[in-house]
Amino acid sequence: MDWSLIFTQALGAAVGLNAILFALAAMGLNIHFGYTGLLNFGQVGFIAVGAYGLAISVSTFGLSAWVGLLVGMSLGVILALVLGIPTLRLRADYLAIVTIAASEIIRFTLGSVAFRDISGGSSGLQQFAGEIRAVNPFPPGNYAIGPLTYTANQLFITIVGWSIVALFAFSTYSTMRSPWGRVLKSIREAEDAATSLGKSVYGFKLQSLVYGGLAAALGGIIVAIGVDSVSPQNYMTPITFFAYLALILGGTARVFGPILGSMIFWMLLSLTDTILRQAIGQGYIPSWLMTSTQVGQVRFMMVGLGLMLLMIFRPQGILGDRREMELDA
Repeated sequence: MDWSLIFTQALGAAVGLNAILFALAAMGLNIHFGYTGLLNFGQVGFIAVGAYGLAISVSTFGLSAWVGLLVGMSLGVILALVLGIPTLRLRADYLAIVTIAASEIIRFTLGSVAFRDISGGSSGLQQFAGEIRAVNPFPPGNYAIGPLTYTANQLFITIVGWSIVALFAFSTYSTMRSPWGRVLKSIREAEDAATSLGKSVYGFKLQSLVYGGLAAALGGIIVAIGVDSVSPQNYMTPITFFAYLALILGGTARVFGPILGSMIFWMLLSLTDTILRQAIGQGYIPSWLMTSTQVGQVRFMMVGLGLMLLMIFRPQGILGDRREMELDA
């Protein structure tokens, strides 16, 4: 088997657009779940409104792409307020129910025939990021960084994406060591105790939901710019749970946990996919046992098995602390 190709593709997946998206989505969930104890099962809804906010602003209403960026981020904030205001005074499971339902409503609405003229329906929208790509400082061509090769646009959006991840990581590091962050942790550990000390638990939860939702909206915007297209099929519910997987893998309530978890998650998916396909192609795996069309399902089974073993032997994740997992949501 071509191990050089296998590891090159795995490295590319670890630093690619999907890893950036899941890093930001998992960092948002880290704010919600890891630091505040909120159960948000609709993080993909924030990703969708961020991406579509940019795409619809440019393609449908003819606005500047820079205005579209602000629209996408604003929609992430608005969605958090719409979901949080009626539910955060209730038990945590109500937020989980509302967020997962809202994410599906958003996806079906964006893909419906009734909104085809606005959102493009099931076909989505394309070619809306040209104004942002125009500021790319790299001349057209291919750029080699170690074993990886990027086009000018790919290199530009990858650098911008990881820069945003770094900025959000620094923001998380700073805020979680501030009085505001300590209040969030106190809410996670003992909500009644925080209330008895005069803290507005409802207000802090709402701020946390907005903060984490904004991170996911930014992730959606970055990927939308990178691929220059959006489609409702790209924003299905499993994305939220893959983001949770990345968070748990790296370690909850740790600044770098979601980033490391996302990179490892996509590296493992690439490794298992490429190894299985090469093993089938070279006859190491007989056709009666597995075919190339089954590789996509099998790789998720293998990653799922690895996650089960992780939860058995190290439930706090790679960088996590077991005490951070001992919360009663």
